[in-house]
Amino acid sequence: MEIYLLAGLAIVVVLLAVGGFFLVRTRRPVAPGEEETAPEVTGEPKSAAPEDRERDGGVELLPPAQAPPAGASVPEAHVAPAEPEPETPPPSAGRMVRLRARLARSQSSFGQGLLNLLSSSSLDDDAWEEIEDTLITADIGVTSATQIVENLRTKVKVLGTRDHDEVRTLLRDELLAQIRTDADRAVRTGPHGDRPGVIMVVGVNGTGKTTTTGKLARVLVGDGRTVVLGAADTFRAAASEQLQTWGSRVGAPVVRKEEGADPASVAFDAVTRGIEDGADTVIIDTAGRLHTKTGLMDELGKVKRVVEKKSQVDEVLLVLDATTGQNGLRQARVFAEVVNVTGIALTKLDGTAKGGIIVQVQRELGVPVKLVGLGEGPDDLAPFDPEVFVDAILG
Repeated sequence: MEIYLLAGLAIVVVLLAVGGFFLVRTRRPVAPGEEETAPEVTGEPKSAAPEDRERDGGVELLPPAQAPPAGASVPEAHVAPAEPEPETPPPSAGRMVRLRARLARSQSSFGQGLLNLLSSSSLDDDAWEEIEDTLITADIGVTSATQIVENLRTKVKVLGTRDHDEVRTLLRDELLAQIRTDADRAVRTGPHGDRPGVIMVVGVNGTGKTTTTGKLARVLVGDGRTVVLGAADTFRAAASEQLQTWGSRVGAPVVRKEEGADPASVAFDAVTRGIEDGADTVIIDTAGRLHTKTGLMDELGKVKRVVEKKSQVDEVLLVLDATTGQNGLRQARVFAEVVNVTGIALTKLDGTAKGGIIVQVQRELGVPVKLVGLGEGPDDLAPFDPEVFVDAILG
């Protein structure tokens, strides 16, 4: 029994000795001072360090990273662009004269056609009827065209003239009489003590109302006035952004609120800002939605009443598209019934516009045309000068 026990112990000792020998053989020897590290597990095999990278059986030793040499350019961090410097627009004086050539190009066929008819050797009934049709086609209106023809017919018969220059003088005088050179066309923009002058710009969408507001701000800044703009057209998404662009170009602050805000509130805040800043003029751009005519008119009346709690409204400028003819005249009547329009700003008078709407709208409303837009440029809005206008038409 003891023999079996001793034999078993001997076998156990031998097995332990053999196992310990193989365990020591499988461990990697660690050099003195070298530390063992835990293995790193990643999604991809770890690449060799650059200094141990093998190539073609050899070892490629790469130089350590170095700082860029002195004077070398270093990429700069992104910096937001600086705000553009406000522009200095040209003054209003002489604008109509500077734009006369452009106006003459768009109106020359009308004026020259009339002069050729009046200078013809025979002015019979058919010729006079053609002259009247030409005037009506130019949107002057039936009443004004009939009156011009009757006056011209009488003068030509009495004077018996066919000379081109004399006929031109007669026609020029008749057109100026219809346009009314004695009308007050000054746009009232000056302050009243500590209160700024207030201008409301009204009109239907698509006539160039917001653009006219921005261009008018440029005219006033060019004349040395300080301006605050009110973006009270809160129902057209792009209106306030568009007005902000115009204001930033000339350094005029714009009072605006979120889309759908109360327009009267925006107008009130704009006038308040104008008083606080000591501004000369506040220009308020209003909404112009045709599909809710009754609501729009009520809204404009409210804006005017709210503004007048802070300062009087000096001008209500109605913006009309010169190309719309009779439709523009109907729009003018609707606005005039609600907000007491004091002046007309006629846009798009270049190109296909015939200009006779100036005579017709003044005759129908008794309101003078005070501003005309003669192009798409930022400085193409000018105070209306009847004599320059008629001379441009007649060439």
